[in-house]
Amino acid sequence: MSNDTNVDDPPEDATDAGPDEEQGQPRPQDTEPESERQGERSPLEKDGDQRDDVDDGDEFDDPVDEFEPDSSEDDIETVEDLGSEVEVDPGVEIDEDIAEDDLLGGLKIDSTEEIEVPDRLVDQVIGQDEARDIIIKAAKQRRHVMMIGSPGTGKSMLAKAMSQLLPQEDLQDVLVYHNPDDGNEPKVRTVPAGKGEQIIDAHKEEARKRNQMRSILMWIIVAIILAYAILAVGNILLGILAAGIVWLIFRYTNRGSDAMVPNMIVNNGDKRTAPFEDATGAHAGALLGDVRHDPFQSGGMETPSHDRVEPGSIHQANKGVLFVDEINTLDIRTQQKLMTAIQEGEFAITGQSERSSGAMVQTEPVPCDFIMIAAGNLDAMENMHPALRNRIKGYGYEVYMEDTIEDTPEMRRKYARFIAQEVERDGRLPHFTDDAVEEVLLEAKRRSGRKNHLTLHFRTLGGLVRVAGDIARSEDREFTTRDDVLQAKGRSRSIEQQLADDYIERRKDYELEVAEGGVEGRVNGLAVMGEDSGIMLPVMAEIAPAQGGGQVIATGKLKEMAEESVQNVSAIIKKFSDVDLSEKDIHIQFVQAGQQGVDGDSASITVATAVISALEDIPVDQTVAMTGSLSVRGDVLPVGGVTHKIEAAAKAGCTKVIIPKANEQDVMIEDEYEEMIEIIPCSNISEVLDVALMGEPKKDSLVDRLKSITSNAFEGSQGSVGSGSNPSPQ
Repeated sequence: MSNDTNVDDPPEDATDAGPDEEQGQPRPQDTEPESERQGERSPLEKDGDQRDDVDDGDEFDDPVDEFEPDSSEDDIETVEDLGSEVEVDPGVEIDEDIAEDDLLGGLKIDSTEEIEVPDRLVDQVIGQDEARDIIIKAAKQRRHVMMIGSPGTGKSMLAKAMSQLLPQEDLQDVLVYHNPDDGNEPKVRTVPAGKGEQIIDAHKEEARKRNQMRSILMWIIVAIILAYAILAVGNILLGILAAGIVWLIFRYTNRGSDAMVPNMIVNNGDKRTAPFEDATGAHAGALLGDVRHDPFQSGGMETPSHDRVEPGSIHQANKGVLFVDEINTLDIRTQQKLMTAIQEGEFAITGQSERSSGAMVQTEPVPCDFIMIAAGNLDAMENMHPALRNRIKGYGYEVYMEDTIEDTPEMRRKYARFIAQEVERDGRLPHFTDDAVEEVLLEAKRRSGRKNHLTLHFRTLGGLVRVAGDIARSEDREFTTRDDVLQAKGRSRSIEQQLADDYIERRKDYELEVAEGGVEGRVNGLAVMGEDSGIMLPVMAEIAPAQGGGQVIATGKLKEMAEESVQNVSAIIKKFSDVDLSEKDIHIQFVQAGQQGVDGDSASITVATAVISALEDIPVDQTVAMTGSLSVRGDVLPVGGVTHKIEAAAKAGCTKVIIPKANEQDVMIEDEYEEMIEIIPCSNISEVLDVALMGEPKKDSLVDRLKSITSNAFEGSQGSVGSGSNPSPQ
């Protein structure tokens, strides 16, 4: 369903103007502060008052009001231009005849140096076409956006791209002024970007001249006092004491004039695009603004309250984009205040600490008219304030970030451009040769976990590109080669992956693998540790007389899902076996499961095969390894990590591996393993037993009996498994 159906234009009275503006009244921050009407203006501002007697609503009429930021140097394109189609490979030859089968999608290049990288971030986004279109539309309509998806799929990049799409001419500087009527309620004024520095310079120049005159006057008075004390009174000590008192009086009163210089809390004078503020993980003060604590609150040593005001990310993002990743990590009170800022378009700054002197200070409302982009994983919606989400959903878009994309020639060309983008962004990496690009593309296929798809986890894939480039650079080579990428695949492993590989290596010293002959009740199971380390996990079953009622006992530190899979297997065994299980205990052991235990139900067919082998006294072929989930009716269901499990079986010396038929499309093993092992897809338990069991007469009898018992069930289930909507891997 299109996200457009979730967007309703707000009422006309809430689009651009508040209630006062609708009645022709200026906003609070645009009204003239009382302090400025009482003679606290700079010379520039006083001169401006002489130009005409008409009140134009601006409390600071001065020559700098004529200033407008020079945007002639800013080559800003329209939103329509920025939303144009992406040219993947301008100037690079494409051979369409071989594009379908070529890993580079038909690109005729020697290295990524020949690929032109787009200047605009929105054109550099790859694979997230729906999200990209929504960002372009949201920038044009000034809508909020919530992006949900896995880390590293381009959420922050899209948010930055939106800031480039917004107009630059709307930017503003924000100044905070001292309020002589109430020092704890500073005045706020907004001016066009670049004008704030001129106003502050004018105030500083006026303060400097005022202090210079005071200093001259002070030294004249001190000289007169000293002369009078020496010549008329004849007591120099009395003169020095009087001069010191005069100096302290002038020093104390001089601080008051310095307090009149405004504090510029938002400076957009040097911005060429709309602001982009990443407020991910920001505490309340950093997000909403704060007022610093003043330890000297009296005696003339205190800092004026307006000088202690600090802007929050919401204020710095005014007229721009506020990006908050992991939105659910903000506490509820902060989310409520953030919702208020979104709704009102302005938010007063006050001290966030209740024990600080800053808590007494509260400014006039400060503009915070930003576009919010909230992001997070799927769990982000659980702890997100429902009213905040409703605000985004009602006046914006929600978009889910895809994890994979269909493998097409066009996408392969974009992946080649992605590598060129990473090299250019880093600035220190050698460009990649064509065979190095092909190796990165093969890794993108493997990491997708789906056949004919490519992963969209570009952050981790970019890490592989950078490690490969670092290897080539360390050897002072002109280009990054395929060998560098192969080395990088080993060096760029995560900490969890390194620990998993280290455990597997240590485990080999005490391996209990059997890769030949037949053994009753023993099956070579397969599992995955870390992200992509396959491991052999033998399962053994033994039948013993029951001391009470028959039961199934499984050991190996099983977790909840694994325990449930054992219960499902016991239901199948009771249905398929002729043995009276009420008088027998079934013991199942996951050998060498380790401290991490067994999670998931991908060993279901392994457990079922081991138990049936033990019950029927039929040996299991030890050259066979297997993985797959099992329904209570005997259907073999898909699981995850089949590629890494198959490679682990090949490394262990097995010649055959059984996988779910639904996972057949997900197999993307390395070329070196293709000749080492035969992959056998199965759709039900009878097919598994037909391959795994040995001893023809007894095996054939058992398989035939299972087929006759469950033929109707298997026929119905095979139709569902073979359909286009396969169940999710377990």
